[in-house]
Formats: sequence, C-alpha cells, structure tokens
Amino acid sequence: MGREQEEAEEFWLFGYGEDHRGTPEAPGRVVTLIEKSFWETLVDSHASSAERVWGAAYRIEASKVTEVQDYLDIREINGYSIQYTPFWPSDRDLPSIKCLVYIGLPDNPQFIGPQEPQALAKHISRSRGPSGENVEYLFMLEQALKELGTESGDEHVQDLAERVRRIQVWTSKEKANITESAVVAEAKRFGSGQDSGHQEEVEDK
Repeated sequence: MGREQEEAEEFWLFGYGEDHRGTPEAPGRVVTLIEKSFWETLVDSHASSAERVWGAAYRIEASKVTEVQDYLDIREINGYSIQYTPFWPSDRDLPSIKCLVYIGLPDNPQFIGPQEPQALAKHISRSRGPSGENVEYLFMLEQALKELGTESGDEHVQDLAERVRRIQVWTSKEKANITESAVVAEAKRFGSGQDSGHQEEVEDK
C-alpha cells in the first residue's frame, strides 16, 4: 500500500467505462486519475482535493508480465491509456517504485469531467454492464479506499456513495408503496367482484 505522487527491471502495476459497468448505449461511470494542476482548472462541487492519491501496487512475476499486460490492455483499452508514475510505499523507509498505471486522460472521448453530484449518483444507480452494476463498483471502490490506510479515504467517492445509498432507500420505499397500492387495488377489485356475484345469486333466486 502506498501513495502515488504527481509528478522496469521489475514490473509493477498500480491500480479498473462503458464496456464494464455500463453499455455503449448507456455508459456507466468509473474513476480515473488526473494531475492536480488540471483538476484546478475544473469546476468541481468539492472545494478541495487530497494532496496524495492512495492505491495498491502489485508486483507481477516476470513469467506472467506479458499475459497480465495483454489481459489488461484488452480490459482497459476503452477509455484508458498506459502511463508510468512513481509510487511511494506507506513505509517511508522504502524507496519509490516505478509503476504502470492505466489512466483516462482528459483528451479521451470518454472523459466527461466533473458532473453535478446528485445527477451523477442517479446515473450510477441505474447503470449496469457485463461486469455488473455500477453501484457495486462504487461501493467496492469506497471500501477499498477506506481499507488502504487512515489517510486514504476520498471525499468525493464517499459523498457519491452516500447519495447512491439514499437513492436506493427511496427507490425501495417507492417500490414498496407501489406494491402495497397494487395489492390494495386488487383486494378491492376482488372484493367488489365477490359482492356482485353474491347479488346476482340473490336475484336469480
């Protein structure tokens, strides 16, 4: 575990669009890394950003490098580009590591920049793709960031996850109300039919 700062003999991987947590017709939303200097030019609903980006670095065995990179090139090709960055372990006594990381650059067609948080939460709530639901990706990302270290939480991700949870609660209540209304309506219809049948029998006599 450690942090990546802006700014191989061994192969290390740091670090997941529309083809995984959404579809081309209804793209999902996934994260990327951007330089702080670029972030400062954007209009973001969150007034501040962390000084460091936390993540996990994985050492790939030499015999598996080609296999792993071929797989990742296919999985990440839609929206991400290969970049190299220094990675600083959380143990300050250890040297930095040069890592490969897949980043969605601002000039990529799928880079959409900042969005209004509530609209983004609604979009994530209804998006799904071959790899699963977009909300699952968001919640797993939130949990993974929390587990990296005491400083690793992300304000934007946490806020977005809370908004999605509130949407899920509201949606569940709405579905429950619709179901309850349907049951009541059916009961009334059934009861009305029973009464009519009873009246007909009386008239036949």
